[in-house]
Amino acid sequence: MADVRAKAITARRAVAVGELRAGDAYAAIVERRLPKGDALAMAEIAGLQGAKQASALMPLCHPLALEFVAVRCVPVPERNAIRVYCEAATQARTGVEMEALAGVNAALLTIYDLAKPVQPALAIENVRLLFKQGGKKGLWRHPDGMSAEEEAHYRPQEPASA
Repeated sequence: MADVRAKAITARRAVAVGELRAGDAYAAIVERRLPKGDALAMAEIAGLQGAKQASALMPLCHPLALEFVAVRCVPVPERNAIRVYCEAATQARTGVEMEALAGVNAALLTIYDLAKPVQPALAIENVRLLFKQGGKKGLWRHPDGMSAEEEAHYRPQEPASA
């Protein structure tokens, strides 16, 4: 585990994203009529729980007292996919990117589990960190960038110039 004792406590924030390619299960997911239940509602709860349990899942991940976690599921009809976002934030000596990524993965796996009786040929794809901010390095953005909608919804803050 990394020694973070000498690092300053700063506001930390991270947003991660991923998609589930749902194929024939897409309509049942978005219409909330899967046999096992409402996958989108359950995914939001699972994503929150996943973010909170990140340190239990990854052996060297610091346990953090998260101050904010939000999970958002967005249907993508042109690809029969569900895009999941997880935002995590706190004041800490280390970042919250693993919590955001754990939240996205827990949400995607939950949708997968609830949709597999309808369509077993599902795929989880494109899981990545969109950005992280806070600490000495300030703002880091994924080189693949963000869509205009993502920029508008999450508004990463550029580091203040010294």
